[in-house]
Amino acid sequence: MAKKELSVGELSRRSGLPVSTLHFYERRGLIASERTSANHRVYRREILRRVAVIKIAQSAGVPLAEIAEALSPLPRDTSPDTHDWARIAENWHGDLTRRIELLTALRDKMALCIGCGCLSVQRCPLVNADDHLSEDGPGARLLE
Repeated sequence: MAKKELSVGELSRRSGLPVSTLHFYERRGLIASERTSANHRVYRREILRRVAVIKIAQSAGVPLAEIAEALSPLPRDTSPDTHDWARIAENWHGDLTRRIELLTALRDKMALCIGCGCLSVQRCPLVNADDHLSEDGPGARLLE
């Protein structure tokens, strides 16, 4: 029969995260532990899936505050089910799509610069492509 609870060390090994990260997640309210009679932290096995969701979201660039917000309606001692994950994914879809578009544009513009060595602020698409005020010369401008 599988163990229902994991020590912080076991959770660390199984999730691939340092113990300090798990403690940080717990302080931020992302996961929850219980205490044994010896006052050691133990985690329900379901926390492994919750930690996996957090890791995946972070690797996709979702800020920890947004992850916490998405997981906040769920009990901290359980993992998201299929319905929960679909709701979370739907909420993140637009933001992730926007990030992908921004990163793709950056990648494509950087590819134009590889090896060019121009260092030209006038022509470089990465510096400030939409700076129309530069046509008026250097210095501050009063915008109305």
